[in-house]
Amino acid sequence: MTTEEKIKALRDELREHNYKYYVLDAPTISDYEFDVKLKELQALEVAHPEFSDANSPSLRVGGQVTKNFETRQHTYRMYSLDNSYSKDDLLDWEKRIKKLVDGEIHYTCELKYDGASISLTYENGELIRAVTRGDGFQGDDITTNVKTIRSVPLKLKGNYPPKFEIRGEIILPLAGFNKMNEERLEIGEEPYRNPRNTASGSLKLQDSSEVAKRPLDCLLYSIKGERLGITTQIENLEMARSWGFKVPDAAKVAKNIEEVLDFINYWDVHRHDLPYETDGVVVKVNNLQQQEELGYTAKAPRWAIAYKFKAESASTILNEITYQVGRTGAITPVANLEPVELAGTIVKRASLHNADQIEKLDIREGDTVYVEKGGEIIPKITGVNLEQRPKGSQPTQYITNCPECDTTLIRQAGEAQHYCPNDKGCPPQIIGRIQHYISRKAMDIEGLGGETVALLVENGLITNYADLYELSVEEVIPLERMAEKSADNLVQGIERSKEIPFERVLFALGIRYVGETVAKKLARHFKSVDALMLASEEELMIVDEIGDRIAQSVIEFFNSQENRTIIDRLKVAGVQLKISEEQLANQTDVLQGKSFVVSGVFEKVTRTELKELIENNGGKVSGSISARTSFVVAGEKMGPSKRTKAEGLGVPIITEDEFLEMVG
Repeated sequence: MTTEEKIKALRDELREHNYKYYVLDAPTISDYEFDVKLKELQALEVAHPEFSDANSPSLRVGGQVTKNFETRQHTYRMYSLDNSYSKDDLLDWEKRIKKLVDGEIHYTCELKYDGASISLTYENGELIRAVTRGDGFQGDDITTNVKTIRSVPLKLKGNYPPKFEIRGEIILPLAGFNKMNEERLEIGEEPYRNPRNTASGSLKLQDSSEVAKRPLDCLLYSIKGERLGITTQIENLEMARSWGFKVPDAAKVAKNIEEVLDFINYWDVHRHDLPYETDGVVVKVNNLQQQEELGYTAKAPRWAIAYKFKAESASTILNEITYQVGRTGAITPVANLEPVELAGTIVKRASLHNADQIEKLDIREGDTVYVEKGGEIIPKITGVNLEQRPKGSQPTQYITNCPECDTTLIRQAGEAQHYCPNDKGCPPQIIGRIQHYISRKAMDIEGLGGETVALLVENGLITNYADLYELSVEEVIPLERMAEKSADNLVQGIERSKEIPFERVLFALGIRYVGETVAKKLARHFKSVDALMLASEEELMIVDEIGDRIAQSVIEFFNSQENRTIIDRLKVAGVQLKISEEQLANQTDVLQGKSFVVSGVFEKVTRTELKELIENNGGKVSGSISARTSFVVAGEKMGPSKRTKAEGLGVPIITEDEFLEMVG
């Protein structure tokens, strides 16, 4: 056997032992024997660097140092999940999805792992990238650290696709977490608060050899890619398992919501027997074609929902109610609490939401209140212990004036919150608007954070986001904690933001009710800020998903002379306030006013590409067939009930080729 063959054989053998130990939990050799073989491989690799392999088992011990984690775009967006807390929530969800898809619906039930979300990319069976969830659109590249996690396969087994992504959760099992805390207590260190936060923090350590010392695990649950030949979510899990991924075997298919509830009730009791933390059950439509047809809202898939187990609660004293002002002027009352430990963290504050909530619960300063972590993340007050209310306690009087600028608050009909109308002179609103403008999903200005924005405003250097483009390095350097290099990075970051596309600039402007999705739709329809500024309420409401509330808000924003002046200054600065020539070249109005339903599997383009073609040519993509549907684009395996419905309503059914001919 040649040296190269010996190295390859050792790598294959060690990979198999890793898989048996960390994935199957069924080791066939002792730890000592494994270490002997690993040392033999390491010695051969040092002596023969010409046979190096970036995915060798020897690299599991880490050693590389990453000072800055590079930002990477997700090929497929990582959505969050809508939450439910009762049988009624699940029944409402089922009712909604049954209106959008035909035929029988089955569900997969999976445990919801409490860890850090991760997306792994594999090419030709080898791990090439690991990226955190981030904001769902982009995250941090932590490949070096993830390679140290033994249950993450560096090379796959079996018959895998040439390229795909797989999503999962990196967790810290309870036994490992407890052992880490025992070791910290022995050396007089403060123990870690909870496994989830510790797992997440571990992934951002700069030294991968430190990550390797932590007993992290990785549980996978979702494969993403094109033409994978997988038709159901349960098959998704089975295929991932066959390729060498660690996929918990608790998942099962349920034929109806009653079976889903049986699964939930079982695990609500037995979750305490698991080796890791879980805070609920994820319920998904099992059929992937039905998932495609259901699609997504702006934030979450319509075809999945998380059922959260009852949150942990505690009681504590409400010391004081204070009020925060948001960037839109919305006032949020905040309960300042006597610190209490809840679900592994110390809770000191909780949102009281609005005046109605305070009145409904009759919450008063000095009360003993019950606190929950909604979904075990955001603390909320669920009630008051009236038996312990102090004598002489007076009902809470909601403030009438802004706590920041003393302007009289307003509350519009139908609105839950009070607002400060002094949007041009109230400091938190001024700072908040600029912080929104520079945020990651908006202009993503590198080198400029929220605290620096506050400093710039407080020092009189800026009063709105157009002022950013007139900042110089010399003006910025005197700011607290600002050196020449960081000042230069800030100014350069502002300069680069001029390349951000129009749809994100429109979102960055901070028009009330105009989120990412609405901004994209408005940008595609009007193509420039000039056309948008001239649009009437009727013209705005023609756009898909734009109702009277959004239309009125857009008109109100552009009717402001101050806002129009800011827009003019952004134009002069060179900010993208219209769709680029390149984007325009891909857009037409040939499908204007037409609504399409896409169903089945396609050969020449993917479903995603087909939907983009519809939108880029002025059409609207709908999830369900109705009398208003213009065409159904039918691929292979189109559901028979969908075909019957289309034929019954007289909706034309066209092929992939006919559609592509339609858009040229």
